[in-house]
Amino acid sequence: MAGKARSRAVTSQDILRIVLPMAVVAAALACWELYVRLGSVPPYVLPAPSLVARTVVADWPLLSASLLVTLRTTALGLLLAVAGGVALAVLFSLSRLVEYSLYPFAVAMQVTPVIAIAPLLLIYLPQETAVLACAWIVAFFPVLSNTMLGLQSVDRGLIELFALYGAPAATDPAARLKSRLRILWYLRRPAALPAFLAGLRIAVGLSLIGAVVAEMAAGSAGAGSGLAYRIVESQYRLNIPRLFAALALLAGAGIGLFLLTAALSRRLLRRWHESALVQEP
Repeated sequence: MAGKARSRAVTSQDILRIVLPMAVVAAALACWELYVRLGSVPPYVLPAPSLVARTVVADWPLLSASLLVTLRTTALGLLLAVAGGVALAVLFSLSRLVEYSLYPFAVAMQVTPVIAIAPLLLIYLPQETAVLACAWIVAFFPVLSNTMLGLQSVDRGLIELFALYGAPAATDPAARLKSRLRILWYLRRPAALPAFLAGLRIAVGLSLIGAVVAEMAAGSAGAGSGLAYRIVESQYRLNIPRLFAALALLAGAGIGLFLLTAALSRRLLRRWHESALVQEP
């Protein structure tokens, strides 16, 4: 009986979690539509949601091709950020000297606005590579910093206890490295997983932002085909409905990517981590 009651409670929570945001969005769109219709606002000032939807359908061949370009750049930038961020975080956890030498460069790369870096990258690199580099730069640091935090958050008592089962000789560097690698695999790796997934949820949005910023910089130079370029092009042509349609697709892509990473996080943590366990009603 308790299990059935818990299942009903979980189902109700899930329904509320889906229905409430959709109801709020629907209400906001209805208010927007009414405001445009009742106020007779011209479409070149503010298009109604119904006109934006019709524009998405009418311009779908053009917009979908641009959406695929932006999504491909975002996905590649995110994959490179995950590979580089995790690899560097592992290296930092194994060697303090490497961490002290390289971490300041990672911080400097993060705090420098990507909008200031994009024009330089477009000068020195091919356009596609420059756009990809911008997506990678902004997504790299959250993965690195969160993974480092997770790797360094292991209880020190557990590490000391683990070392007792294979403590290396103090003068044997190879044995010390082997011990560190075992601690990394059996203790630090599972401890870092929740923090890494939190960084991944942040990085996926930032990767999309980096791709959009770089595409806008490239588009202003007269080249590009991603959604950001369509926004710039629509602005120049005063095609405001298409501009809003591209914005809607960008927002939808960002929400979809975030939901994917959130679902991945719940999938990997739901059986053992407190943040993903089902709460009792």
